[in-house]
Amino acid sequence: MGTLAVVVPAATGFRSLELATVAAIAPFVLVAALGVTVIGQDSRLFDLFARPGDYEDGKLYGLAAFSLAAAGLALLAVRFSLPVPVFVGVVVIVAYGNLGQRLAYTVRSDEVVATAGFVLVGFVAGVAGQVLGTQIQAAVGEGAAAVDLPLVLFLAASGAFVAALLRSVLFERDDPLVMLTVGLLLWLFFELDPSVTTQRVVIALAVTVLLGYLSYALDTASLPGMLTGVLLSFLTIVLGGFGWFAMLITFFGLGGLSTKYRYEEKLERGIAEENEGARGSGNVLANSIVALFAVVAAAASPSHIAVNPLLFFYAFAGAVAAAMTDTFSSEFGGLYDNPRLITTLRPVEPGTDGGVTWQGVAAGAVGAGIIAGIAALTQDIGTVGGSVILVCGLVGMTVDSLLGATVEGSVVGNQGVNMLATLAAALTGAGVVLAVGLL
Repeated sequence: MGTLAVVVPAATGFRSLELATVAAIAPFVLVAALGVTVIGQDSRLFDLFARPGDYEDGKLYGLAAFSLAAAGLALLAVRFSLPVPVFVGVVVIVAYGNLGQRLAYTVRSDEVVATAGFVLVGFVAGVAGQVLGTQIQAAVGEGAAAVDLPLVLFLAASGAFVAALLRSVLFERDDPLVMLTVGLLLWLFFELDPSVTTQRVVIALAVTVLLGYLSYALDTASLPGMLTGVLLSFLTIVLGGFGWFAMLITFFGLGGLSTKYRYEEKLERGIAEENEGARGSGNVLANSIVALFAVVAAAASPSHIAVNPLLFFYAFAGAVAAAMTDTFSSEFGGLYDNPRLITTLRPVEPGTDGGVTWQGVAAGAVGAGIIAGIAALTQDIGTVGGSVILVCGLVGMTVDSLLGATVEGSVVGNQGVNMLATLAAALTGAGVVLAVGLL
């Protein structure tokens, strides 16, 4: 059914926009109608396409929803500015990714192997779909035949990672949501028109997949957490650079190991992370989402955003430094007795939100110093720039503790506090460099 996407680039050849629209969405609407009206539960086609919930309903609602989501994206491609080859790539990433996942399950009943099958087959299908879509459009006289291979590889890899991540946290019948999300995200990346090279994309794929596997094998991240880290690392290398990635992977690596440090003792004290210290996607995103926005914004500047990209670098580095300080201060500081509430300095029980120890503050400062040092070594920012990033980390750690002592649990959760702390650090970095004229 996903292969029907190749009809859309051919439909763009019609001179009438209305006729092109009908030709593009009609096959998907027809499939949806057949799924809920004609194909009965006693049909072999029903067993072929049915999702688990479809057996309860007696209708192929999963297939219908998939087809209608594809029709919606097809409408965006024909009537609006969603690139048609990107549309084809998105649909086949999800469709063939699901096929790859099923094939992997027949080889080995393992969640990681199945996800690897989804990513691999989805990536290959995404590349082929974009190339085929470009060629078909060119054949009907509606586009150039030249293929921007680095961009095609980047979009296919990003789409496969995002789709696999969403599939790992959603139900199988949520494929329409997966498809629409991936479609809008790749549309954004296409419009950014990042300056990427084939070599960088290939290196980014190799490095991030390897590190993602290691993080899962060492139990420092759950499967969704690993996929989130892989996606963030891949985007950071391609859109930011290896210096940016060095900071991010240092946080992921040392942060994960610090969580495992004396884990049994932390468990006894009631301060250990859940899932044996394996961080999930929510935790990874809470600590990294601000940095991700900074990377994307840097790629969009100054062509799309009239701002010096260096401003977003400081925001990125400040957010990562804050995440590192918070992790170090809590994971190491929580092992010591006599913490005090940051707002009143009164003694509190270990693990109390907002409780700090001098050992934790020192550990957090070391974490900020590590990120600042990497930034100074990999970027031309000098000692002053490194000092700004160090300050950002300390600001983030302080904001995290203040929020923990005041609003955590009643207004926002732990992940919300982490995100707000990294946001405060990012804004501090951007604000300081503007104030002192480092740009």
